Amino acid sequence: MPAARPCPFCTAPAGRWLLQRDTAVALRDAYPVSPGHTLILPRRHVASFFETTAAERADLLGLLDEARRRLQAEFTPSGYNIGINDGAAAGQTIEHLHIHLIPRYPGDRPDPRGGVRWVIPEKADYWSGRG
Repeated sequence: MPAARPCPFCTAPAGRWLLQRDTAVALRDAYPVSPGHTLILPRRHVASFFETTAAERADLLGLLDEARRRLQAEFTPSGYNIGINDGAAAGQTIEHLHIHLIPRYPGDRPDPRGGVRWVIPEKADYWSGRG
């Protein structure tokens, strides 16, 4: 059986961190969906948001706000998607909690309505009666 790969977040060098707090850090996504795509994650290796402590949650949400302010100043997006893939069934591929802060820009999708609902495409278009 092959050896488990090391967690890319636990092994990320501090030089990649954009922001940090006692229990959490923020860094740019290595495979961004859009310019400025940022990840907010606990320093502790924990897979689920529901396993975080109150202090970790406070730091994660504080960094989410701070990262958004920086993205507004640097990229001036028109909106954001904020998401967590919590568990394999939800699409989590790295078992270290990370919150996606994805800046959105006019024209980056032909019709952005439905947002994160597009993870299940046949359920996304609820407004037209087809979904």
